[in-house]
Order: sequence, then structure tokens, then C-alpha cells
Amino acid sequence: MPNRPMARTKKITCEDCYFRRNLLCALDLAEPCTTFRPNHPDGLRPPQQLRFVFHQERRARAAWAFPSAQEQAALHG
Repeated sequence: MPNRPMARTKKITCEDCYFRRNLLCALDLAEPCTTFRPNHPDGLRPPQQLRFVFHQERRARAAWAFPSAQEQAALHG
């Protein structure tokens, strides 16, 4: 595999922030804060959320299931 330089990402500044561009920022910091949101022509967009991935149940019966009525009768009968 040839050695390729890693792609450089653009350094984010406060001037790229939605809040700064729309005069909504009240902070005077040297670097972007944790509330940074990219300025976009469509306006403010919520951050992308994690997706839930549901896995199929592998057991035919849960390990913690209570005994059936017939099993209870046999145990205590």
C-alpha cells in the first residue's frame, strides 16, 4: 500500500458557527465552544442522533422466566 498523506480536515473556528454568524453568541472565546453548530443555508440543524439497532432474540425462553402453572403445581403438589 503506498504511503499517502492523510486528508487534512478544515480547522473549525467561531466564525463558522451558526450562533456567531447570526449574532446569537454571547461568548468571547479563543476557540469554538461545545455548543458549536455549523452555519448552514437551511438554518440551525440538530446534531445527528445515534441509531438504535435491534437484534433478534436468540433464546427460545428467557433465563429469568417464571415456571408455568403446571410446573408450579408439580413443584409444590
